[in-house]
Amino acid sequence: MKIFSCQSCGNVLYFENRSCGRCGHKLGYDPDRDTLVALKSDRPGFRTVERSGRRFFCSNASQDACNWLLLEGQDDGFCLACRHNGTVPDLSIPSNLIGWRELEAAKHSLFYSLLRWRLPLRTRAEDSRHGLVFNFLADTPAAKVMTGHENGVVTIALAEADEIERERRRVEMGEPYRTLLGHFRHEVGHHYWDLLVRDGGELAGCRLLFGDETLDYQAALERHYRQGPPSDWRDRFVSGYASVHPWEDFAETWAHYLHIIDTLEMAGNFGIRVAPAVGASEGMAARIDFDPYAIIDFDRVVASWLPFVFAMNSVNRAIGSKDLYPFVLAPPVIEKLRFVHRLVRRRKGDPVAEGYAA
Repeated sequence: MKIFSCQSCGNVLYFENRSCGRCGHKLGYDPDRDTLVALKSDRPGFRTVERSGRRFFCSNASQDACNWLLLEGQDDGFCLACRHNGTVPDLSIPSNLIGWRELEAAKHSLFYSLLRWRLPLRTRAEDSRHGLVFNFLADTPAAKVMTGHENGVVTIALAEADEIERERRRVEMGEPYRTLLGHFRHEVGHHYWDLLVRDGGELAGCRLLFGDETLDYQAALERHYRQGPPSDWRDRFVSGYASVHPWEDFAETWAHYLHIIDTLEMAGNFGIRVAPAVGASEGMAARIDFDPYAIIDFDRVVASWLPFVFAMNSVNRAIGSKDLYPFVLAPPVIEKLRFVHRLVRRRKGDPVAEGYAA
């Protein structure tokens, strides 16, 4: 994620801002231009302060759940992110509306990355077999909703938007990290395994690193919850859950790749440089002066990420908080991340990414 500024007054903005706190202009995110635009009312829509042409907000803006603009020339309907929504909870229930807004904020952050990489984003209407659709479901007295993915259908449990409930589940499952954005990134990883690996001619290379995905998934899942991860999982997997099955290993690795790239972009936008006051090892220094969404050389990503996250974990500990990134990237995990990097770069059309080395 990058930082944004108001086109009218130059005020620094968050991606989620609906209005500028300095000049008061209404703001809308334009995915075509990857920028927050300052708007002036011009009923029935808006005009930007720098360009002519009337613009309109996504229909979900009326519920304060979206700040994205429709494409130019479109005056009704859903934005590039919200057009992938399938089912939403009953929004007449106030707690559902609050939780759904939290889910939408995470989903829009996900779509920022997917659009930056120009990854395939077909809706269910465009591809009835494997279009991407999100169902946000609330628990009922008869059944609890399970977050998951199946053939392009991503289900997110509304209960995960409750911070207390999410923390309870994190502790119960022994996880070091559990966030809404993490769920979205993980589940969409399954979707892109289908598109980029299975249907993209990458099965052989994927199996070399992640293992044979034809292993019985349900049996592997039951074994994991009965016995836990193998004692040496940290030497081979990015998380304990990644050890369940090759599908979960890929989805977890995909999610962590998005964590790393998006966080490094933000750090670079702030000009963050890591230069420890002690220690002579050059491996602990980093200058994030590149665009993580465009770089081909994955070694440079790793060389910047490890010092940066060590520094940020140290800062968090200084204030008594948990580590920002409570994971260790063993060499086999880095190679799996490199595989994901190559998949994404190849999809974007980088000829250098055709070979295995990033």
